[in-house]
Amino acid sequence: MKEQLFTADRRNFLKKSSLFTLGALASTSVIAAPHLQPLSSYSQDSDVNIVGPKEGYTPQIGTLVSMMNWMRMVILSPVRGMSASDLDYLVDDDANSIGAMLMHLAATERFYQIHTFENKTWGDWSKEDSEKWSVASGLGAQARKEIKGKPFDYYLEEMSKVREYTLAEFKNRDDEWLMSVDKNFPWGPTNNYCKWFHVCEHESNHNGQFKFIKSRIS
Repeated sequence: MKEQLFTADRRNFLKKSSLFTLGALASTSVIAAPHLQPLSSYSQDSDVNIVGPKEGYTPQIGTLVSMMNWMRMVILSPVRGMSASDLDYLVDDDANSIGAMLMHLAATERFYQIHTFENKTWGDWSKEDSEKWSVASGLGAQARKEIKGKPFDYYLEEMSKVREYTLAEFKNRDDEWLMSVDKNFPWGPTNNYCKWFHVCEHESNHNGQFKFIKSRIS
């Protein structure tokens, strides 16, 4: 009997506690969950927060484009307005700067364009593309030496030009192309959807680095 009363009292306590907790969370959502605050004014003025098919693309490609657009908004948000010296800042002698990593993102996307749109074997780049993008792609010591002294708008323009070409090419392709499988890719059988989703999630990897580096700039 005592055990039954204890169980009932415990159940009532947990129920009341849960209701109280839900109420408290709802009233303090901005404090307890800062990630739910608006990402930027851009997210309020467009459909960037709507993930799914987009006009002008086949359904699956449009969904991929919506994810790439959202990730691009997120990756640029913490670095907008940074000075050239901040973009060149190195946490230590072996680190990569934000500026170099912005170019790295553009380089990665450019190489996937060549690979998937032109059906080139990975690494089969033209001399022009190799000279423009290989240092940024590899990062490290050479990037620290060469990629510096540029304003944010320089990196934004380079990334935007590459992205515009991606979007134009996506409009010329369909979901069958997106789902087509490359059985000889180094990862193993890999479709174009996975390759281009990697371009998207690659930006999310560097997003954390950007925020960390920015937090260390005095």
